[in-house]
Amino acid sequence: MTMPDRDPRQWLGEIIQDYIDTSPINHIGNGTGERAWTDSLVGFANGADPIFREYKQHVGEFHWTPREIFNDTFPDQAAADEELTVISYILPQTEATKVDHRQEIKRPSERWARTRIFGEKFNEALQQHLVGQLAEAGIQALAPTLTPGWKTSLSPKYVFASYWSHRHAAYAAGLGTFGLCDGLITPKGKAMRVGSVVARIPIPSTPRPYDQHRAYCLFFSNGTCKECVDRCPVGALSENGHDKIKCRKFLGVTAKYVEKNFGFKGYGCGLCQIGVPCESGIPE
Repeated sequence: MTMPDRDPRQWLGEIIQDYIDTSPINHIGNGTGERAWTDSLVGFANGADPIFREYKQHVGEFHWTPREIFNDTFPDQAAADEELTVISYILPQTEATKVDHRQEIKRPSERWARTRIFGEKFNEALQQHLVGQLAEAGIQALAPTLTPGWKTSLSPKYVFASYWSHRHAAYAAGLGTFGLCDGLITPKGKAMRVGSVVARIPIPSTPRPYDQHRAYCLFFSNGTCKECVDRCPVGALSENGHDKIKCRKFLGVTAKYVEKNFGFKGYGCGLCQIGVPCESGIPE
């Protein structure tokens, strides 16, 4: 397989959407074959973008730049920053999942919990598929969060953080900005999952149509909304932001609820992503 002689952005977008449309593991695990995902949004960021160095300053020195994780994975074929592209994609929640989850106020809906587990398995498989397709075309690539060295750490500013963040990659690739609850508000909304791959291929970066990281959040742009605060069942959200410790603790509660009520090992919340103005798009 070789890369087609056309815009690599279109080619990669088609690979992603085709896998969504045809993969047998794109389902929510309830035996009906219902898809976890049906749509996608794709963006690109160059490895030399200064924002990746800024992440190290804000999140922690441990946070990888594209070059750091690429050269760690391919130590004998080191790349320069500008040779690399971060390929980022958004997987919006389906309308059926959003309809179910809007009705919940204390615990996850079954579709949401299933999408969190089975849909995320597909998300990881999609990253591996993308890496494989690039490799077949002779392009070195990797999925940072699926590499052996990826892990979470403690950030001086943000408590829990990780060596690579799909959401921060998406922000760099022009796909969205952060809300009061820390969710990424994209043109497809905040109710979504996200994935990213680093590849040794020059691709024009997607312009960032914003000048700061909270531009799409109504609370930070004009002081209104805060509906995500009201949606949180454990008070983990406030005008001061996101209490990650409360949030993580509640996921343990949902794990027991999911196994008891839905019959599989899983967890999830995401109530702050649904029933809010930024659920399915950028709020006006």
